[in-house]
Amino acid sequence: MSAQMHLLRSRRFLPFFGTQFFGAFNDNLFKNALVVLLTFQAASWTTLKPELLANMAAGIFILPFFIFSATAGQLADKYDKARLARLVKVLEIVIMLVAGVGFALHSLAVLMFGLFLFGVHSTLFGPVKYAILPQHLKADELIGGNALVEAGTFVAILVGTIAGALVAGLENGPLWITVGGVLVALAGYLASRGIPAAAAPAPELRINLNPFTETWRNIGFARENRTVFLSILGISWFWLYGALFLAQFPAYAKNVLGGSETSVTLLLAVFTVGIGTGSMLCERMSGKMVEIGLVPFGSIGLTLFGLDLTWASPSTPHGGAALGAMALLAEPSMWRVLLDLLGLGLFGGFFIVPLYALIQTRSQVELRARIIASNNILNALFMVVGALAAGALLSSGLSIPALFGVAAVCNAAVAIYIYKLVPEFLLRFVVWMLIHTVYRLEKRGVENIPAEGPALLICNHVSYVDALIIAAASQRPIRFVMDHRVFQTPVLSYIFRVSRAIPIAPEREDAAMKAQAFTTVAEALEQGELVAIFPEGAIAKSPELAAFRPGVTQIVGRTPVPVLPMALSGLWGSFFSRAHGAAMSRWGSVRPFRKVALNIGVAVQPAQVELAGLRTTVLELRGENP
Repeated sequence: MSAQMHLLRSRRFLPFFGTQFFGAFNDNLFKNALVVLLTFQAASWTTLKPELLANMAAGIFILPFFIFSATAGQLADKYDKARLARLVKVLEIVIMLVAGVGFALHSLAVLMFGLFLFGVHSTLFGPVKYAILPQHLKADELIGGNALVEAGTFVAILVGTIAGALVAGLENGPLWITVGGVLVALAGYLASRGIPAAAAPAPELRINLNPFTETWRNIGFARENRTVFLSILGISWFWLYGALFLAQFPAYAKNVLGGSETSVTLLLAVFTVGIGTGSMLCERMSGKMVEIGLVPFGSIGLTLFGLDLTWASPSTPHGGAALGAMALLAEPSMWRVLLDLLGLGLFGGFFIVPLYALIQTRSQVELRARIIASNNILNALFMVVGALAAGALLSSGLSIPALFGVAAVCNAAVAIYIYKLVPEFLLRFVVWMLIHTVYRLEKRGVENIPAEGPALLICNHVSYVDALIIAAASQRPIRFVMDHRVFQTPVLSYIFRVSRAIPIAPEREDAAMKAQAFTTVAEALEQGELVAIFPEGAIAKSPELAAFRPGVTQIVGRTPVPVLPMALSGLWGSFFSRAHGAAMSRWGSVRPFRKVALNIGVAVQPAQVELAGLRTTVLELRGENP
């Protein structure tokens, strides 16, 4: 948390954070005030049902993302993002004045147009918002920065919602909404003046104003990297899922819980606290690295809490007068509903923050804003479809709690589909669970793992899960060379296959397999990948470090690459080691949260590689605790 607070004191981050915070606040001040007015005073505005009005408003707000995101991505790649942010803030002031005209004329059409313009404002700022972070933040600050942005955005949603709900019921409330909105827009503009310059990565880019061809082109950029594209699909599904819940809150509070306007604020407050808490915890839980293992964890929580919200919702609403927030809190059954909303928000933070960071780190720099624009396009498409589907289901007679249950089941199906296509997510989840339940991993020298390019990693071999622990410390995928018998270990074999581990056998057992393993290693290194090998050749049967076999020098002789020595300590005597005979046979050796360490040394250049020296280095890194 201290690292995240440090960012809030930095000029590299604070002015941008303030700019996006005030923008999100204003969006929701107007949007939620309008939705509350239309829900509780619908008869004075229109004959449409409040449930349909809420979904229509959600659809109108996100429609510009689909139409204008392609242009916004081009602008963010071509021009200084700090300058674009200031121009967007000027536009926000104008939009708030248009909204004021709609309130003054009591015109639903003008207000919906103002809502559409707020969508345009957010569309233009979206690529700036996420593409500027990797330019101003260091690699180990990116998760924390994204977490602050997501937490700040949802806090702004909460504050804007509370403000909108409070003034919506006051005399001359629309006037106060207009005045306050203009002042907040001015504050956002002043904050944007402090954003440091963010040089354009593609200043020579020619703007294509055709939204259809450019949209397809941007999606094509995203699809060049399969993991990035499927991460975008995951983010888009999350926004469909989350927007579906948020859009129903006013009608859910009124028609299901029997609540008043203040009860809507209570639901949003709890959900927002969950999102903010989950987002802020991401940096701590991921060790400041882009840990996509949190994504499956998040999806599990989103499904379970979504289902439980369906079961926890009352079958019939309170029959008396509308209950305020405090009156609802006095209802014992309400606490389960609030816990479900808190859980949805919490696990939503675990789900969304790593996905955004992954897109930022794995996208080409000169295409990053346009790839983020394609993310916004698909987000919009998914949310529009979600709003239409929710409206259709509600119109056909489905209850709001049942709608939540349908969405939760669909969330489970989507998650399984994505993780089947990209097993890396599940692999990282298993690894993350391992080092947060069975072990407590202390990492030293992680910065020595090269950010790009090939390298051969070597380590002592103490247990069956050594590869998983090493993988947990690296942001880059690693291909492990391992004994074919370990590769075939039940349960673990699936993980090893998914991570593209390379099985090897002694020449006397299978000369062909050994030759193929060395060929595969050479190909992987030539393609710039990280390859790891355990030079002892087998899992240790004693705490002593065995002699290193010549596989390391054969690999480097064929493909000269740096060799990175590392050492594991604290694993001898654990359940997965051979300290007590056969591994995984002595349940008494299971000790949750066992402390283990991984020390990573400085890379040795190919010309200096020799087995005795490498063994000495690994022994020094390991220390006295095998």
